Amino acid sequence: MAEVVAQITGTIWRIECEVGQEVDEGDALVIIESMKMELPVEAESPGVVREIRCREGQSVGEGDTLVVLE
Repeated sequence: MAEVVAQITGTIWRIECEVGQEVDEGDALVIIESMKMELPVEAESPGVVREIRCREGQSVGEGDTLVVLE
């Protein structure tokens, strides 16, 4: 299992994946809005989305787990 974490503090603007979806390295999983910029959080390796631990509009901090890949 690989955890995909927020690299910056911000607000979840959009979730780009769903549970059960296969993703490739570099695919955008979540978009974080921070300081009026939209920053994609990408998969660091290929896998299948097992959990989404955030919701749109939620505030997140650096290091918070957003998505779990298997």
